[in-house]
Amino acid sequence: MSDQILLAHGGGGSLMQQLIRQELLPLYGRPEGEGELVLHDAALLELPAAAGPLAFTCDGYVVQPLEFPGGDIGRLAVIGTANDLAMAAARPRYLSVSLILEEGLPLVLLRRVVASMAATAEQCGVRIATGDTKVVERGKADGLFITTSGVGTVEQAQPVQPAAIRPGDQLLVSGDLGRHGVAILAARHGLDLQPPVLSDCAPLWPEVEALLRAGVTPHCLRDLTRGGLASALQELAEGAGLELRVEETAVPVIEPVARVCDLLGFEPLHLANEGRFLAVVPPAQLQAALAVLAPAGGAWIGIAAALAAGLAPRVLLRTALGTERLLLPSSGELLPRIC
Repeated sequence: MSDQILLAHGGGGSLMQQLIRQELLPLYGRPEGEGELVLHDAALLELPAAAGPLAFTCDGYVVQPLEFPGGDIGRLAVIGTANDLAMAAARPRYLSVSLILEEGLPLVLLRRVVASMAATAEQCGVRIATGDTKVVERGKADGLFITTSGVGTVEQAQPVQPAAIRPGDQLLVSGDLGRHGVAILAARHGLDLQPPVLSDCAPLWPEVEALLRAGVTPHCLRDLTRGGLASALQELAEGAGLELRVEETAVPVIEPVARVCDLLGFEPLHLANEGRFLAVVPPAQLQAALAVLAPAGGAWIGIAAALAAGLAPRVLLRTALGTERLLLPSSGELLPRIC
């Protein structure tokens, strides 16, 4: 077998079958006692008898470089899709994975990505149940693209969505911000950051589950990916029809990320994250939520408030100087191909 992906690997013949059986089967972890994996056109899913409504999501991943400090495109694809389910208060259960491979992709790199996806699925407690593989000509896919879909079981009865946010609700983040954006920037441009900044790429369901077990009923959850905290807050403000007030000094940003932002003129609140979320909780549950999130670096950052007459939904940032300004999403893509 060649040490690179060939167009023939996508042709449906013996090379394609060899690729699937030798390189891709590790994706499909099998619970003990389930026997041999059945390769068929569709997977059969089993859900707990007491499972509630289902959450369903899909996503695509085109990050460059394919491997970066703290992760790779495979880990990112599994975690990103599982995290989208978690933001609906849904326990991730099953994923599908579609790989678009470029002719010439080294098999050794594909093996690393596949192994990473399998290990990450196990970490997330999710099963990759089905998938697909296609091959395109050189120069058509930049190495590897991944698309995923995910199914999870919703574990909170009340809807978790922007429309559920009420004046007085408290805003919390689950950890420090901006590390994924800085890690990709450093890897792409060869920046030798000291100390190195690793992506925060991590599953969010364990923290969401801990909130639910602590009796917290979040009104809304939002993972802070492209556009960072600023975009997420603006989307929630518009969806809720409210003003969200944020204390700049309360937002956690580690020193190496802050230093890069100062040097390059970035706003940490605009940078992407892949293991952080915003939680909007009722005021009576603030302390219970902080008890869950603070040990891992989470923090309270602000409050939801009713709009004054004539004002449009907005995000108001109180700065370290005590002044106030609007926190707006970035007008363009600060760093394309980040997930």
